[in-house]
Amino acid sequence: MSFLPITSDEMKQRGWDRPDFVFVTGDAYVDHPSFGVAILSRMLEDEGFRVAILAQPNWRDGEDFTRFGRPRLGFLVTAGNIDSMVAHYTAARRKRSDDAYSPGNKAGKRPDRAVITYCNCIRACYPDTPIVIGGLEASLRRFAHYDYWADTVMPSILMDSGADLLTYGMGEKQISLIAHRLAAGENIHSMTDILGTCYLIPTRQYSPGPVKECPSLERVQQSKREYAVAARIQQDEQDAVRGKTVIQRHGGVILVQNPPMPPLDQEELDRIYELPYERMFHPSYEKEGGVPAIQEVEFSITHNRGCFGACNFCSIAFHQGRQVTCRSEASVLREAEKLTKSPRFKGYIHDVGGPTANFRHPSCKGQLERGLCKGKKCLAPKTCPQMEVDHKEYLAMLQKIRALPKVKRVFIRSGIRFDYLMEDPDETFLKQLITYHVSGQLKVAPEHCSAAVLDKMGKPHIETYRHFAKRFYEITKSIGKKQYLVPYLMSSHPGSTLKDAVELALFLKKESIHPEQVQDFYPTPGTISTAMFYTGLDPYTLKEVYVPKKPEEKAMQRALLQWFMPQHKEKVLEALRRAGRSDLIGTGPNCLVAPGKPFQNGGGQKGKHLPSGRKHAVGKGRNAFGQTKKKKGR
Repeated sequence: MSFLPITSDEMKQRGWDRPDFVFVTGDAYVDHPSFGVAILSRMLEDEGFRVAILAQPNWRDGEDFTRFGRPRLGFLVTAGNIDSMVAHYTAARRKRSDDAYSPGNKAGKRPDRAVITYCNCIRACYPDTPIVIGGLEASLRRFAHYDYWADTVMPSILMDSGADLLTYGMGEKQISLIAHRLAAGENIHSMTDILGTCYLIPTRQYSPGPVKECPSLERVQQSKREYAVAARIQQDEQDAVRGKTVIQRHGGVILVQNPPMPPLDQEELDRIYELPYERMFHPSYEKEGGVPAIQEVEFSITHNRGCFGACNFCSIAFHQGRQVTCRSEASVLREAEKLTKSPRFKGYIHDVGGPTANFRHPSCKGQLERGLCKGKKCLAPKTCPQMEVDHKEYLAMLQKIRALPKVKRVFIRSGIRFDYLMEDPDETFLKQLITYHVSGQLKVAPEHCSAAVLDKMGKPHIETYRHFAKRFYEITKSIGKKQYLVPYLMSSHPGSTLKDAVELALFLKKESIHPEQVQDFYPTPGTISTAMFYTGLDPYTLKEVYVPKKPEEKAMQRALLQWFMPQHKEKVLEALRRAGRSDLIGTGPNCLVAPGKPFQNGGGQKGKHLPSGRKHAVGKGRNAFGQTKKKKGR
């Protein structure tokens, strides 16, 4: 068995008396490069360290945390691929009944705020052992942050966890440096110079230097305006080229965030994605039905990292960063060939993507020297004139993967930026995408149609989507296929009024889009949209933003996106009255709902035909970080 040990018996079978590191995770153990624990543990193994995996330990007593004894160098702690609170609760704060990252899809295998709970358990067992925290939960909670579930501003997770260091971002370089310096005998408390890390220091011991200071914990708890100011500073300095050290006072201590660690270059990415992963969950989970999260990613390939799209509601920019880096074509092809040799391979590669599938290069050459522009977006509200759009390399790589023996189809499912795609004057990639890489449905994310709402989302205006949809269906028809767009849509985002929701409902009706599921805005830590939700202010202008917070209004906005469903009729009627749009109540062709009668206009039909013969597929939801469910963070 080449999985890393998850029990003391498996550790002893390797001839170890104890590991160098114990990796504690809120997910089941899946040895696949879509899982952060797998990448970091395999990387440490490759560098000569002994790593044991403590997956989903029982936090109600300390016994599980002593399973491997005291590790020689320390504990590495993560909540898993997603925030534990998002794993447990819906946007309406209702408890989830399932967990795709747990055996048998069963919820309840991890605690709320898992990083804090795990660290407290470790401290009770081994008070002096170094603890390093990382992953999405720790990374996005590194500063004082608004916690939606407690509806309060909480301190840095370093305060409540008692950990020694926090790594933010993807973490490979940080963890490697920490591991080697611990192995050399250095005290973890002296490791204050590592990029991409945060630590706490007593105020009296701090030596002032050239830093950006955020408003303190106490100030952001007392003033929403100060919280908005802090959020902008934190976002603006999240750049590996120009980012500065950022500090935030927490009572008698100071949180210090060192500048971001530069992203892995191509050679480094190739190395970590070609480590000897089993690409499957640990066999001990078979009896429970396996781990569902593997299903979407087992035959998928990650070719890039970072996203210069930087939507305001998405955590990727604050975690992975906006600078795009990619693997070499040769490395991706080697992984594809490896997939074809699996006995489980049926001829289909499910995805060749990443945070955004069709990004292979930085948005412009200038960012490599100056960093990404502060306070500006590359694609919204309009595409920057300095944008360099080129799909040739990505297209050539896909063509070579398609030509491999045993490969029947290669799909792209992790998200296409249609706004970037439409800036490419060469339609070759668009045509080949539609011809070869769509599995009947292509998921894209217009999110809304109101320009005011899209501006708060950091998305391009709807005209770009209309242009893309028109070409998609024209090309689809020309090749004799029936393929559909699945548009992601979001209700109740900051800036969205009932009138904006009505505008979206009318857009959906006109375009014959009938979504079965829509995503309510979910305020997760570390995003600009969450700062707007909490403060009612735009952090970049400090102007007021309308925020729908009352459950009644949120339910009406959501119902308007599904105006055709009979069960939503009463909410739609009330929303139209409140929005002053009673003209849309009736039986005419321009109306949304008929009073006192069954829904008209073919309500409930999936994908009603447009006059042009086009048809939209039913839209599905996505996870709370604005990503398709298969994308993973660390």
